[in-house]
Amino acid sequence: MNTAPRAAQPLLPAVPLRDPAWRGRCLWTVAALAIAWPTLVLAEFRPWVLFDGQGLQAMQGFLRGFWPPATDAAFGTLLLRATLETLAMATAGTFLAFLIAAPLALAVTRALSISRIGPGPGALRAAALRPVARLVLTVLRAVPEIVWALVLVRALGLGPGAGVLAIAIAYGGMLGKVYSEILESGDTRPARALLEAGSGRLAALCYGLVPGAAQELASYTVYRWECAVRASVVMGFVGAGGLGQLMDRSMKMLDGGEASAILLTFLALVLLADALSALLRRMLA
Repeated sequence: MNTAPRAAQPLLPAVPLRDPAWRGRCLWTVAALAIAWPTLVLAEFRPWVLFDGQGLQAMQGFLRGFWPPATDAAFGTLLLRATLETLAMATAGTFLAFLIAAPLALAVTRALSISRIGPGPGALRAAALRPVARLVLTVLRAVPEIVWALVLVRALGLGPGAGVLAIAIAYGGMLGKVYSEILESGDTRPARALLEAGSGRLAALCYGLVPGAAQELASYTVYRWECAVRASVVMGFVGAGGLGQLMDRSMKMLDGGEASAILLTFLALVLLADALSALLRRMLA
């Protein structure tokens, strides 16, 4: 029988049985509930109404009319034309928004600020331009695209042209703000080195910031294009053409088959945007 003394086992530190941060977590949870509950009451959020007898019966009757989707040739022609109008509206609006956002993002990105590397002939002018550019971005994105569409439809008349300008104005502000934040959140040392070496701001942007943020920039741009497709459908209800105007007509005529066909087409467009975003990310990887 082995009577040799066993080696002393190292004592492990005692693991606390209670989360040391539980008081803070409970405090923030209570604070979140205290903020969320009044907002739900003010918004008249009552989801249980959907599950009472009358609500379920009305919902079933409404959804029953959506099947089967319309497949006749005449409606198919209208659907194809409306889909092309929606794609054209979203693509043209996003392109114009990019043209608006790119120079404004260049103006407000602090990583490209000349004043950060020392005084110079253009430092004061750039410092004064930055707040103005930020104000322009705020004004552009403060007004929803549906409001711009309402105004522009009265100015330009019915049709997708008003939707294109509405998307361009509203999304120009959104793209510019997010572009500047993406560029500033990455590694800004290459851009700073280029500026200190005497490079211009545009060259510092193209060679110092964009290579490291290209994936995020492309992904967000495609996401905004997807949002523009959705927005163009909504703006169609105010006369901007596309799938929204066709959906408005189908809903007013209580034609659920046509409405479901439009919804399926819209789902296909969103899937197309997801595939395009994944393709661009793989190409830029």
